[in-house]
Amino acid sequence: MAEQPLWEQIGSSFVQHYYQMFDSDRSQLGSIYIDTSCLTWEGQPYQGKIAIVEKLTSLPFTKIAHSITAQDHQPTPDNCILSMVIGQLKADEDSIIGFHQSFILKNINDAWVCTNDMFRLAIHNFG
Repeated sequence: MAEQPLWEQIGSSFVQHYYQMFDSDRSQLGSIYIDTSCLTWEGQPYQGKIAIVEKLTSLPFTKIAHSITAQDHQPTPDNCILSMVIGQLKADEDSIIGFHQSFILKNINDAWVCTNDMFRLAIHNFG
């Protein structure tokens, strides 16, 4: 089997690192964002490392676990990496629910950071 392209290796490593930090200590997520990073969380925009970490640490649960179903990664024309993740999460005693999350990763000073992050729960309203 051929070795994964570099962008897939970087994207997969980032995804594993991100959810490990999210599930164990969200306050540490500031290390992957920069001052110009953007987060859209359930349609609400946040910009900058401080605002993003404040949002993520204020989420109303004590315990969370993510399970990744699939992830895809692509290189972008400006040497970034676009990553898309689908999976399920369980927060506290709530039911398991699906989610979608997309990231744009950029190499700045030999470190991959998240410049853009979009998250949605997989909730569908039929009717």
